[in-house]
Amino acid sequence: MMRILHTSDWHLGQHFIGKSRLAEHQKFIQWMLDKVKEKQIDAVVIAGDIYDTGSPPSYARELYNQLVVSINKLGCQLIVLGGNHDSVSTLNESKGLLKYLSADVIANVQDNLNDQVITLNNRQGEPSAILCAIPYIRPRDVLQSHANESANDKAQALGNGIAEHYQKVYEAADQKRKALGLELPIIATGHLTAMGVKSSDSVRDIYVGSLEAFPASAFPPADYIALGHIHRPQIVAKSEHIRYCGSPIALSFDELGSQKQVLMVEFDDTALVSVEPLYVPQFQPMQVIKGDLKTIEEALLEIDRTEHELPVWLSIEVETQDYLNDLTQRIEKLTQDMPVEVLLLRRARKQRSSEMIRQEKETLDELNPFEVFERRLESEVFEGDEDKLRLQRIKERFAQIVNQVEEESGFAPSKPVSTAIDAAKVVPETTRLALNEAMPIVTDVEPVASTQVEAEALPLFDEEPPLSATSAVQVTSTVPAKKSKKESDAPIVDDLFATGDDV
Repeated sequence: MMRILHTSDWHLGQHFIGKSRLAEHQKFIQWMLDKVKEKQIDAVVIAGDIYDTGSPPSYARELYNQLVVSINKLGCQLIVLGGNHDSVSTLNESKGLLKYLSADVIANVQDNLNDQVITLNNRQGEPSAILCAIPYIRPRDVLQSHANESANDKAQALGNGIAEHYQKVYEAADQKRKALGLELPIIATGHLTAMGVKSSDSVRDIYVGSLEAFPASAFPPADYIALGHIHRPQIVAKSEHIRYCGSPIALSFDELGSQKQVLMVEFDDTALVSVEPLYVPQFQPMQVIKGDLKTIEEALLEIDRTEHELPVWLSIEVETQDYLNDLTQRIEKLTQDMPVEVLLLRRARKQRSSEMIRQEKETLDELNPFEVFERRLESEVFEGDEDKLRLQRIKERFAQIVNQVEEESGFAPSKPVSTAIDAAKVVPETTRLALNEAMPIVTDVEPVASTQVEAEALPLFDEEPPLSATSAVQVTSTVPAKKSKKESDAPIVDDLFATGDDV
């Protein structure tokens, strides 16, 4: 028998609306180590995003190193796969050393595919499974650029390249299995978006080239496929053996609707036997409150002071018919002397005032990059088919710039307003058709309930921007004065509209 623990998306070092997650990660790691000992786990597989950024803080690295040492003391193997948030060089810097502590680190696609094939032993030291250790795949890992390729051609080539890499690593694993003379089960990993899954606000959409999602049918016939990147635990394409375990702690308020878990996967000598979720406790109390001021007050009074040792982190969404200038002060008064911290405060999307009033009162700090860009677009005139095509290219380029800056800086992912960036135009036709035909999934949990007129649990760009609160990041009270052309820095946004070469 062989037991592995499938987990992913720890995001060590994450700051959540100005709050450190250090204490939560410490408690989770200790909880997991207790489960490894209790359940006699043979191997722990972390399927990507061990860190939140490519340059994690020192305390996050220390947690990582302590984890490796602790798991080694329990006689358990550890396999760490690189994710899209992880830096290849950061993970590789200690790879050789950690190998001596029974920890295998696969930060990126290897030149020698056999380096991605790992034999998993049980506690008796006997080979019990073969692992196809496949991390987050970057386009340069499997693609070569060719002149005059369209976006559809690149998307198709990338999808084929990823599928081919999976197949080659699986074949290498099968060869190793034959060399051992044993009919061992084969396990594969991955850090990507599979078709048909439900994500959350904290998940950064991976657009590898123009490929938005990978079809489940393109995975090799492994006995179990351990996936990372999606923070909600779920089954892919009704296939019990293809799983996202989800993140161990809630990385956004909208993840509170799903019970956090790790997956204990059990194999016999030849095949998958069972997949059992081990539910992770909530180490930091968090709550979403929606309604009018009276409803919010009643909900606040129901928070039990004795139930939580720590202050409850709140996301408050206010439904009011009027644009209240003193909304922040009202919420401050309601939460005064209560065991809560308001991290996010905003108006419900259905309660927006007129566009003129909203723009008159809003500040730059209340706007996200795409909303600022939309304001800029409104001052331009695009007529005719040629101008419309140019507008589309401008929008695509701006979305790429925002994604790149956020990725490099470790910022929370941004999503555009529907009127600013038309996703249906950006995603190639072949990808859209594939997504529409994607097989449905069966989820173990349901997302946070919401109606068409309600906002999501974290601010999206098609809803009213968040407002400042006592414990949230403060915003300026007025829109900063516009600089003159001479005073301002190089106008990056304006450059997109300059005449001459198209973007």
